[in-house]
Amino acid sequence: MTDPTRIQPSELDQLPDRDPEETAEWQASLDAVAKAAGPHRAAYLMRRTLERAEGAGLALPKLLETDYVNTIPTAAEAGSGFDGDEEMEAKITAWNRWNAAAMVSRGSKYGVGGHIATFASAAWLYETGFNHFFRGKEQDGSGDQLFIQGHASPGIYARAFLDGRLGEQHLDNFRQESGGNGLPSYPHPRRLPWLWEFPTVSMGLGPLSAIYQARFNRYLTNRDIKDVSNSHVWAFLGDGEMDEPESTAALALAAREELDNLTFVINCNLQRLDGPVRANFKIVQELEAQFRGAGWNVVKSLWGNAWDELFQLDTTGALVRRLREVPDAQIQTYQTRDAAYIRDDFFGKDPALVEMAKLLSDDKIIECFQYSRGGHEPRKVYAAYKAALEHKGAPTVILAQTVKGFTLGKGFESKNANHQMKKLSVDEFKGMRDLLGLPIPDSAFADGQVPYGHPGAGSPEVRYLQERRAALGGPAPARRTHALDPLPAPADKTFAAFDKGSGQQSVATTMAFVRLMKDLIRDKQTGKRWVPIVPDEARTFGMESLFPSLGIYSPKGQTYEPVDRDQLMYYREAKDGQILNEGITEAGSMADFIAASTAYSTHGEQMIPFYIFYSMFGWQRTADQMWQLGDQLGRGFLVGATAGRTTLTGEGLQHADGHSPVIAATNPAALTYDPAFAYEVAAIVKDGLRRMYGEAAPGEDPNVFYYLTVYNEPMPQPAKPEGVDEGIIKGLYRFKEGTPASADAPRVQLLSSGTAIHWALKAQDMLAAEWGVTADVWSATSWTELRRDALEADAALLRGEERVPYVRQALADAPGPVLAVTDYMRQVPDQIAQWVEQDYSSLGADGFGLSDTREAARRHFGVDAESVVVAALAQLARRGEVPASAVKDARERYGL
Repeated sequence: MTDPTRIQPSELDQLPDRDPEETAEWQASLDAVAKAAGPHRAAYLMRRTLERAEGAGLALPKLLETDYVNTIPTAAEAGSGFDGDEEMEAKITAWNRWNAAAMVSRGSKYGVGGHIATFASAAWLYETGFNHFFRGKEQDGSGDQLFIQGHASPGIYARAFLDGRLGEQHLDNFRQESGGNGLPSYPHPRRLPWLWEFPTVSMGLGPLSAIYQARFNRYLTNRDIKDVSNSHVWAFLGDGEMDEPESTAALALAAREELDNLTFVINCNLQRLDGPVRANFKIVQELEAQFRGAGWNVVKSLWGNAWDELFQLDTTGALVRRLREVPDAQIQTYQTRDAAYIRDDFFGKDPALVEMAKLLSDDKIIECFQYSRGGHEPRKVYAAYKAALEHKGAPTVILAQTVKGFTLGKGFESKNANHQMKKLSVDEFKGMRDLLGLPIPDSAFADGQVPYGHPGAGSPEVRYLQERRAALGGPAPARRTHALDPLPAPADKTFAAFDKGSGQQSVATTMAFVRLMKDLIRDKQTGKRWVPIVPDEARTFGMESLFPSLGIYSPKGQTYEPVDRDQLMYYREAKDGQILNEGITEAGSMADFIAASTAYSTHGEQMIPFYIFYSMFGWQRTADQMWQLGDQLGRGFLVGATAGRTTLTGEGLQHADGHSPVIAATNPAALTYDPAFAYEVAAIVKDGLRRMYGEAAPGEDPNVFYYLTVYNEPMPQPAKPEGVDEGIIKGLYRFKEGTPASADAPRVQLLSSGTAIHWALKAQDMLAAEWGVTADVWSATSWTELRRDALEADAALLRGEERVPYVRQALADAPGPVLAVTDYMRQVPDQIAQWVEQDYSSLGADGFGLSDTREAARRHFGVDAESVVVAALAQLARRGEVPASAVKDARERYGL
């Protein structure tokens, strides 16, 4: 068995040793310490030596964990520069604690719920920031960006109540929004757009977005769009939230790009929603190792000043060792037990600690283990924040230990169920009042209702709060709607270039879109505002020609000579590069997109992001972020390339997208289009630029984003017919009218989208030549927009207004049954079925994808031209317009 006290060989043993004798002396010294003073002392000396080496900049591997103590010792706090009035800030924090709890408790009688315990644990983490660090937007329009932990929102509302931005009526409407004067449960810009900037309660997305927001701030500065180098991104997170893979997905990016404009503040109350975060382990130590390993600066603020006496008594290191070994769930248990239990369980495990405990009163033990935490003392939080801002060259994470439910009473503190506990009794509120020292008389509870508390608009507390915020640049959090001039529209010729078609040349709509982007980025007025985003598939989409002209963004520029430097389309990175080429991370690319798409509000700068991706890996993989995008009122173009279930030959099931428009249709902010032709792509982008960045029409919401599906199937691009612009945008127009073989020829309407229009056009010819059936072919550019228009017409009817849905208007003079065909599942075209007055049926690629040729895949799913013909004949046969035998004959003729 290996002796754990002995030094083991390492990779360093394989390196040449220029002085073996000196090396042997060092090793002998370590052995001597271990023998004379024990392995703990030897380990202590080694840790201190490694820390000194790290501090001196020696090239050694970093320690991934430090002791379970504060990074900043108490003695260093005096020099932190704290200039606040602690007594005044304690009063402000007490009022905010009270009103946060009162708001949720009062709302509980309506059954709307809420969360009390999270803010109770994190109050000083927020209040110290608001009083001393968080910059508002009134100085440069940007300020700091605050990603508030979602469950702490009652505390933020309480502070806005104290500073006069909210009234009692608002607080009483917490989680009661339908009347139009309520407060959303969590940070939600779409519901409360003057206060919240970032929706964060979909756990994991907040930390991911914060990293890319900090990164995008650097992008804006390095590209000379706007100098936002004074902006700092603060992300407030829970230790349980860090289990989400998105929470830590981009840690290496933040360190690699030296984002010292970013600070994570992790509220380590050791509890998640149902119990301990790491019951048998230590979440703080785990997070420290994870962040330090990724290259972050780590600051731990774990213990309050009451622990100073204990650490001074720890002459053997026994206390520090015991703190490192006690699991988190046991720390939580100490919060609820008496001093005798703590003496026995904590101190009784080591003779040195037994002797230490004899010097401590019961009150001292209770104070340390149940009240004194680093996250509950403003000077310690201040010192940690200051250290984060002063650290250069890497982002910082602050691990602040707190007690969940702190100050809410023993019925709340550290209880496993406290996340689900929504109210306090009147007696518990009175106990909280006494603990916080608030001047609320018993008579205020006369009717059994918990009162809100406010010291008065002219009180010293409110004046202090407002003066602090004025010095820091105004209220926070706050979202700004800047009075921005519409961006000038690109020249019409940019879009008109696609109207003439491609003649005999075959062009995929993916290539058409990329060509359009190239032309738009060349625009002298708005070209620099485009933000091309791609997740390591630029060459797949034909975008490599943009590399040398626009450059790929890299904060370090290009420190190497690219292997293809002698080629025309070489790989060029630049500090002012315009392209965000993210590598293989759709989540990171979406986080980029969100930051860019909301720059109009965050920084007062309109940016036009387009993010192009394999359509299968967009909505299916990152739909939650697309909801976040809608929540945050983002604007821009999402482009699902190589779209459709049968167009991507050979790739198979995991790449074959037959459902992204279905998922997109569920997002109210997404305008989903499936254009068939290049001129449709151009028309949709032109209208999107007008609506989102130009002059939106009355009643149009500019805070939307567009999802376009484009295909990698090269086809001749037709010229644009006259008078189709309205239909392209609204979702449907007749592309090619059939020529009747006779006056009484049966007629059918073929509605198709995207690449499926080519099957419909072939079927149109086959129906006419082989079956005497006239077919009109329609381009359905957006099934979803047709449905939304129809839903709005239905809603208008309920208001007493008569309006005919556009789809019904468009098909009003279209005789015969309607057959819809798409390269997606039938659920996509079936969105409009109930508003089509004609007989309606559909074809689509339902089921899983598969690898094969396009032709074989389309035959497999029954969407090729021959299948369209058989389906059309079947509709007509049911109506008695063609013989029933025609369906059987067609099936046999085409080998179906």
